[in-house]
Amino acid sequence: MAMPAANDLKPILVFDSGIGGLTVLREARLLMPERGFIYVADDAGFPYGGWEEGPLKTRIITLFEGLLKRYEPEAVIVACNTAFTLAGAELREAFPAMRFIGTVPAIKPAAERTRSGLVSVLATPGTVKRAYTRDLIQSFASQCHMRLVGSENLARMAEAYIRGDILDDAAVLAEITPCFVEKDGARTDIVVLACTHYPFLANVFRRLAPWPVDWLDPAEAIARQARRLVPLAEGAEHPDGFDFAVFTSGRQDFSTRRLMQGMGLTVSDGPAMALA
Repeated sequence: MAMPAANDLKPILVFDSGIGGLTVLREARLLMPERGFIYVADDAGFPYGGWEEGPLKTRIITLFEGLLKRYEPEAVIVACNTAFTLAGAELREAFPAMRFIGTVPAIKPAAERTRSGLVSVLATPGTVKRAYTRDLIQSFASQCHMRLVGSENLARMAEAYIRGDILDDAAVLAEITPCFVEKDGARTDIVVLACTHYPFLANVFRRLAPWPVDWLDPAEAIARQARRLVPLAEGAEHPDGFDFAVFTSGRQDFSTRRLMQGMGLTVSDGPAMALA
């Protein structure tokens, strides 16, 4: 069978509410070097954590109606826990021909790795309150003491930090302190980073943590799942015309453009669609 030419390879679309999904994009590129990538940030709707479920679900489905028609990707990585735990099933139902690779809290691997049995899930308020998250705990971690910590501010902090802003240590510590539990002589030993923005702050978390823990970043596992689902085009060269970023607001400041260029992405001018 002839291998597809580079220009015949469809791109992979990576979707997030902001720039947190770049942590997943970075890993996916390593495993899928023959593919082009389109990064879509719904910054006009950021942050997702405080949205009511109904309007946010409608927004996500409507966005994808336009995105899939416009870009015709090979597959979609929904690099956002809040979006996928809310609307993943509806996306697959609405677009059955598309491969969706979801992002969910890494509760199963955390339960498998913990030695103390004390695990915390650091997420957005939306992910914390989602039934999907609690079902994961019931299915895979019922033997553990799981603490769900919903941060109102960390996603914004991570966006600011990766753009070069200096964060206040006390403010960051206040967000992560509830993750650290001592019970019957045992201590939390794993914190699940259940928002793709949070790995940007992992080194800050390690420095401020009251004791060492394993900060579990799911980006590599998401990329491996994408590689399993997307056909491997051996020998194909990386295609031209992709590797760009789209922002639904259509507004990108200098620091954002510089960040995207550092990731090897050009920035498409104008909004992804009129939803801002």
